[in-house]
Amino acid sequence: MIDAGLSRKAIFARLAAIGVAPESIDAVLISHEHSDHICGLVSVVKKLGVPVYVSRMTAPTLPWGDFTPDVRTFQAGESFQIGTIRVNSFTLPHDAVDPVGFAFETPTARLGLVTDLGYMPQSLRFHLADLDLLLLESNHDLEMLKVGPYPWPVKQRVMGRNGHLSNEVACEFILDGLDASVRSLVLGHISEHNNHPELVRLSASQALRRRAFSTRLVVAAPGEQTELFSL
Repeated sequence: MIDAGLSRKAIFARLAAIGVAPESIDAVLISHEHSDHICGLVSVVKKLGVPVYVSRMTAPTLPWGDFTPDVRTFQAGESFQIGTIRVNSFTLPHDAVDPVGFAFETPTARLGLVTDLGYMPQSLRFHLADLDLLLLESNHDLEMLKVGPYPWPVKQRVMGRNGHLSNEVACEFILDGLDASVRSLVLGHISEHNNHPELVRLSASQALRRRAFSTRLVVAAPGEQTELFSL
């Protein structure tokens, strides 16, 4: 499981909806320490007793309290094995202590997960090459953000190079950096206040058509569970 940004009850309910028993989880990976990625972590790990994989710099920021979990640290940029899955980590530009993205290699497929970053560094082209499925952030519509309810300092943070990807920047990557191997592109981490799933779908669909790719587009709407992907 990657991150735990919902309550334990909500996480377990979503697992049940796809027929996955919580007890079948072997480990939890943490991308960074922001609350929308770890608010359910302590409760989930206490219940399941599974190891937590987290970068060495992020590990001290996790709020364990008196609980002592099985924490296994890695250096950002390091690759490691969890069962039959090869995990490749890489640094992302975000305003956290040591934020990372992941690319996963299984015996049958390669998957990438990249959210919470202010821009797309050139190095990501290497890390996101030859994937079968990519989950990419498309957080906000720039105009909606500018006129939206957030205080100006928060708007500046979101728009900054250590903030979040706009629809425009996500589409620029689709046009210029998306690997033709990607069979399914999932756009997620969509702001409830500063974006709309149909805006994401429209702009990304246009970009994919310009590439003449047969990539399947899925938009992960806020608060909604996506379909189950089998690769």
